[in-house]
Amino acid sequence: MRRKIRVKRNLATDPVYNSVKVTKFVNYIMERGKKNAARKVVYGAFETIKEKAKTENPIEIFDTALKNTAPNMEVRSRRVGGANYQVPVEVRPERRAALSMKWIIIAARAKKGKPMHLKLADEIIAASKGEGDAVKKRENTHKMAEANKAFAHFAW
Repeated sequence: MRRKIRVKRNLATDPVYNSVKVTKFVNYIMERGKKNAARKVVYGAFETIKEKAKTENPIEIFDTALKNTAPNMEVRSRRVGGANYQVPVEVRPERRAALSMKWIIIAARAKKGKPMHLKLADEIIAASKGEGDAVKKRENTHKMAEANKAFAHFAW
């Protein structure tokens, strides 16, 4: 029996940049319920982006970074007749945004020796230029999907 479809809750817009994407990003950064600390990291990163990129609106660079790291295809494991196949499937828009944000955060956390807001700013700027670990992750995901194209007929 299928489970009940969950009702999607609407997030409040971010107080500083008036954006739902920024609110979501803050929520992904947050650890152990410390939202204020997460906000400081994100806003600090956006201030650094303003200075480094010499732009008035860091949200544009953030959006470009999300666009550049969002995957179109991914592989899902599918069991057919005792064998597991990596089946390429298209990524839903909500998941695309979520993966994009998570990959940027993971790439920033992997760097060492700087405060988090600086690492995050560097990663967002790199991603907006089409460089960095998050973009590399996206390309690897696409390569995996391309390599397993032969199993696309197993998609459900």
